[in-house]
Amino acid sequence: MILTNIDSVPGKKIIEHYGLVTGSTVRAKHVGTDILAGLKNIVGGELHGYTQLLEESRNQSIERMKQQAQQLGANAIINLRFATSAITAGAAELYVYGTAVKVE
Repeated sequence: MILTNIDSVPGKKIIEHYGLVTGSTVRAKHVGTDILAGLKNIVGGELHGYTQLLEESRNQSIERMKQQAQQLGANAIINLRFATSAITAGAAELYVYGTAVKVE
């Protein structure tokens, strides 16, 4: 599956348009991660636990979107975008969307 954030696939011709495909996941923070993040806020630096949580969320959302596109018969997703939103205290949604197409 080709993924791109532009409106075409360079060197390829779009032969079918399937429309919007999406993927999302809602994740909650972990108490242990919060404690370590609080300590890290004192000394500064990367919050590795949150970085890992965000990476896992992105990967899961992308996989769900790709599955939806494959079911439609697409072999590429163009105009890929990400969005986040707070769902409740301590939980957030990571949402990915794009346009499913078939390219030659």
